[in-house]
Amino acid sequence: MFETQVNQVSLLAAFLAGVVSFISPCVLPLVPSYVTFITGVSFDELTAGNVGPQVRRLTIIHSLAFILGFSLVFIALGASATVAGQCLREDQDTVRRVGGVLIIVFGIFLTGLIPIPALSRERKKQLTTKPLGILGSVLVGVTFAAGWTPCIGPILASILIYASTAKTVSTGILLLSVYSLGLGLPFFIASLALNSFLAASRGIRKHLRTIEVASGVVLILFGALLVSNLFPRFVSFLSKFLPVVG
Repeated sequence: MFETQVNQVSLLAAFLAGVVSFISPCVLPLVPSYVTFITGVSFDELTAGNVGPQVRRLTIIHSLAFILGFSLVFIALGASATVAGQCLREDQDTVRRVGGVLIIVFGIFLTGLIPIPALSRERKKQLTTKPLGILGSVLVGVTFAAGWTPCIGPILASILIYASTAKTVSTGILLLSVYSLGLGLPFFIASLALNSFLAASRGIRKHLRTIEVASGVVLILFGALLVSNLFPRFVSFLSKFLPVVG
């Protein structure tokens, strides 16, 4: 029962981490560019009042292929993190504490209190031409994951560190699958309703810094719970107020 509670809280945290990664300053503004690139449809056509069935079909297929591409990379990272953690099974307490400290550092970085150049560096891998077909969109998704991982690094790394403490590889895979869902679902919705996304994103951009700071504070608290080994107690406390957890 307790293991189920921990998994439910962890999965919710992983999903929200994916959503926060989507609205990060280096991903949100580029969503329209990625949609036009993978579909091969012009921006004017995608934002037209009446989008034809052919354009909508292309958008759905290539958006899903793009999401699959970056999901494969993140899931592979999750499985690798869990395997690495299992290799250090005898030192799990040390791994948990060190991981918690790193998450606290990532949180401090997001709040802006301490600049960390290594985390600020972006490695954008741009494709000038997209390979043909659905496979091409998958490859663009893989490139997206490889190129933007440094930008969404603090949040992604925190999920990977937590995945390294999982008892089974399947748990690590599940965590990063849900993270990918949190990142991919908003992208898919945005690709199908680009006009609405553009209107909403203008409002979100005004609060991006506030979102970053809030995310940093959450990471600091999460890291502190891991270092102190109070996360299980936090889950038990949370279950009293969220029936879905209990």
